[in-house]
Amino acid sequence: MSDVALDQHALLSDCGAAALVTSAGSVDWLCLPRFDSAPVMARLLDNEAGHFLIAPAGGGAASSRRYLPFGLVLETTWETPEGALVLIEAMALGRHERGHELGRTSPGVLLRLARCVRGAVSVRVEYAPRPEFGLVHPRLSAAPNAVVAHGGATVVVLSTQLELDFHEATASTVVMLTEGQALAFALEQASAWAPRPAPWSARKIHRGLDATETSWRSWSQLHQRYEGPHKALVHHSGVVLQGLTCARTGAMVAAPTTSLPEGVGSGRTWDYRFTWVRDASMTLQGLWISACPDEAGRFFSFLATAASTQLVRGLDLQIMFGIGGERDLSERELGHLSGWRDSGPVRAGNGAWRQRQLDVYGALLDAAYTLREQLGELDEATRGFLVAAVDAATSRWRQDDQGIWEIRGPARPYLHSKLMCWVAVDRGLAMSQALRPGQDKAATWSAVRDKLRDAILAQGWSDRAGAFTQAFGSDELDASTLLLAITGFLPPDDARLLATIDAVERDLVDERGLLYRYRGDDGLDEPEGTFLLCTFWLAHALAVTGQIARARVVLGRAADCATSLGLFSEQIDTDTGELLGNFPQAFSHLGLVTAAHALALAEEAEAHRRS
Repeated sequence: MSDVALDQHALLSDCGAAALVTSAGSVDWLCLPRFDSAPVMARLLDNEAGHFLIAPAGGGAASSRRYLPFGLVLETTWETPEGALVLIEAMALGRHERGHELGRTSPGVLLRLARCVRGAVSVRVEYAPRPEFGLVHPRLSAAPNAVVAHGGATVVVLSTQLELDFHEATASTVVMLTEGQALAFALEQASAWAPRPAPWSARKIHRGLDATETSWRSWSQLHQRYEGPHKALVHHSGVVLQGLTCARTGAMVAAPTTSLPEGVGSGRTWDYRFTWVRDASMTLQGLWISACPDEAGRFFSFLATAASTQLVRGLDLQIMFGIGGERDLSERELGHLSGWRDSGPVRAGNGAWRQRQLDVYGALLDAAYTLREQLGELDEATRGFLVAAVDAATSRWRQDDQGIWEIRGPARPYLHSKLMCWVAVDRGLAMSQALRPGQDKAATWSAVRDKLRDAILAQGWSDRAGAFTQAFGSDELDASTLLLAITGFLPPDDARLLATIDAVERDLVDERGLLYRYRGDDGLDEPEGTFLLCTFWLAHALAVTGQIARARVVLGRAADCATSLGLFSEQIDTDTGELLGNFPQAFSHLGLVTAAHALALAEEAEAHRRS
C-alpha cells in the first residue's frame, strides 16, 4: 500500500510527460514518453510498482524543498549533523527550447543531480523500474556508464557512473559524498526493439539541467504579466498549467495521474491523463490571465483535428481525447495494484469518453471568444469546427446529459449544461465577424439564445430552494450554478443570482469553509471531499457581484489549500483536511487564476469609483 500524503509530492514535467517526486527523494510516479503512457514507476499506487530513491542514508535528515524560480526544476536540501546534500532534478527540456517553443523537442529524460555542499553525507540510491504499471520486473544488467533494464516491450536506461548492486530487479548502493562531490543520473525509456539510447555523461546531465532551468525561465519571463491578489501563486499556477500541456500536439491533461481517490476507500478513482474539451478550454483562459495565450491556436487546431467530422456528421462532440487525438479511451481495471491508501480500483482509461456532456460547446466557444485576438484570422477548419459547435448547442440543448460532474447514472436536464449551451450561442453571436455564419444562421442562433434564457429562468429556479438548482425541476443545490454569475448570464445585481450564491455558500460548505460540488445521489455509495474548483468559483462569483470583502476571504481560504510547493489537488478530505484526487489538478489551478483575476478587476473598479 502506498501511504505518502499527496502534499509530499512535487510535479516534474517536460510538457509532454510527467513525474511525481516525494519529499523523501523518491520518484514514485513516472510516465514516459507521454502523460498517458503506462508508468515506468508507480509506487504512488502500490509499493511494488517501482521507484527511484536518492536521499541521505538512514533517514531522519531535515529537508526543505523549492522550485527554482519561474519553472519546474526542483531543489531538495537535506541537512545532517555531518553535512548537507542538495538534489536538483527535472524532466529535461530541449537544449535550445525558449519561449513559445517550450517542450516541443523534449527528449523524454528524467535528470537528477545530487551534490554534497557541506561536510560529508552518506547517500542511498535505490532504483526499481517496474514498467507497465508494475507488471514487468525487468532484468537489470550493467553497461558502460549505465544500468539497463530489459523486460516487456521497453528498455529503460539509467545513465550513471556509480556501481550499483543488483538484487531481484532492484539496483542499490550506499555511497559517501564529501563536499563538492556529486552523483548524476539520467533515466530514459525506449522500445525494446529500437536502438538502445546512449548513456548521458555527467557533464551532459549538468548541462541538461542548466538548459532546462533556462528554458523555463525564458518562458515565464516572456509571458507572465499578471498583477493582483496572490500574484506569486497565480504565476506559479501558470507554470503548472503549462506543465500539464503537451507542447507537441496542443493538448492539455486534466492531471498527470490516475486513480488517486476522491475519498479514501470511496471507489471514486478515475484516470485523468487525457484532454477534456471543457477542462482544456477553461485552462486556456487561465493561461491567458496567468501566463501565455499563445497555446490557443495549437489547442483549437488539435481539437479540430481530433474531432474531425464528428459534428458535421450529426454526432456529439466527444468530451475528451487522448493527448495525441485518440478517441477510444476504454477503461479497464488493474487488479494487481492496491491503489493509494488501498483505495482501488486502479483504472487505466476513462469510460466517460462515451458520455454526452452538452456543456462542452459553451466551454469551447467561451475560450475562443476570450482568446479571439490571439487566434487572429481563423483557418477554415477551425472556423468550421466552431460554427458546427454552436450549431450543435442550438439543436441539442433540450436533450438530457450526464452533466459537468460526469455522473454515472441516468441523463438529466442539468442546468449547467443548458447554461453552457447558452454561452456557446451567445459567444458565437459575439464572434459572428470571425465565424461568418451567414444571416440566416445568425438569426437562428439569436432566437435559440432567447429560448435558452427563458427556459433557464423558468425551469432552473426552485422556489422551495430559493435558488437556481442542479437540474430543471430539481430542488438540489449544485456549485456549478455559480457560473450564472461568472458567465454573465445574469446582471451582478440580480436578486435571484445573489440568492443562489448565498444558498450555495450556506448549504454546500463544510466546517473549513470549502464547498462540495453537490450533496445529492450520484450513483456511488461513498462520499467525496470538498471540491477546490467550486470554492474558487464562489470567490469568483462574489467578486463579479461586487462582494469584494467576502471574495477575499473565500479566495484566501481556498488558496491556503496549496502545498508548500504551490500545488493544488482536486479535493480536500472534510475530516482530515488532507489532499484528495488526481494531483496536481489543472481545474484547481485554473480556479485560483480566474478567481484572483476577477478579484483584481473588482478591486480596480472599486478603487476607480472611489477616486
